[in-house]
Amino acid sequence: MGLSWQQGPFSPGAIGRFLVPEPLPKRLVYAEPLRRRMRVRFGGSWIVDSEDVILLFEPGHYPMAYFKESDVAPGTLELIGHTTQHPELGVTSWYTVRAGGKSVRRGAWQHTGLPGHAQELLGRVAFAWPAMDAFYEEDERIVGHAADGYHRIDIRQSSRHLVVQVGDRIIADTRRPLALYESGFAPRWYVPRADIDGSALTLVNRRTFCPYKGLCSYYDIGEARLAAWTYPEAYAEVGRINDLVSFEPDLVAVRLDGVQLHLAPGQTVIPHGPDRDLDVPSTGGEQA
Repeated sequence: MGLSWQQGPFSPGAIGRFLVPEPLPKRLVYAEPLRRRMRVRFGGSWIVDSEDVILLFEPGHYPMAYFKESDVAPGTLELIGHTTQHPELGVTSWYTVRAGGKSVRRGAWQHTGLPGHAQELLGRVAFAWPAMDAFYEEDERIVGHAADGYHRIDIRQSSRHLVVQVGDRIIADTRRPLALYESGFAPRWYVPRADIDGSALTLVNRRTFCPYKGLCSYYDIGEARLAAWTYPEAYAEVGRINDLVSFEPDLVAVRLDGVQLHLAPGQTVIPHGPDRDLDVPSTGGEQA
């Protein structure tokens, strides 16, 4: 299960509860060794290469990788004198990241006022994911955000009757949907192309990355924007949904065995966005 985002156990939208007599703190912050080699590329150079990475989980954020300063290439970090206050980890100092003639202000940070109980992060630096060119585990690029070791995806074949409709028009009608169960999300239903009226789907110029499924493309359906999506080249681990289409039940009518589905609370994907008041635009860089 994902620990700290969507509806994971440490997130604000958790759907379960810890069976303890006293309530837990509203915010739980958790750190653990990644136990994988991770590298960071920026400005055409490897600026970090480390087998000693700590992942930080905090409510409402994707996991964040923290590297030892000694694993960062010399001359990469320039302290800028800007600080912020993290609610659990204290004063946070910010850096400009420089390499290969390229720089990004507030592209990295370090918690310099750590309380005694958070010494795992002492002397460690995190890099803004969208501001770097790329992050790798061994020789494979990790896109979107750091992979969560507690994140799980299961795919199950179903014979239930799924119908997608916009007004009087049937967009999809299938008795062979695939149910995708992903940590933190309610089930998503994927439909084979042969059971879809393809003329109803308009491919739009939008793509997103998922570290667990791959590159995602989107469709409009009439006036319903981004009402459907597909993974045209899904990762091998989830290859069963390759080029199948899923539909957003808050934008079009999706009925499963005659019961209309609704977007479950807390299911909106969290944008990668700024972390801890970071405001750095994506710099593009290398392509996956």
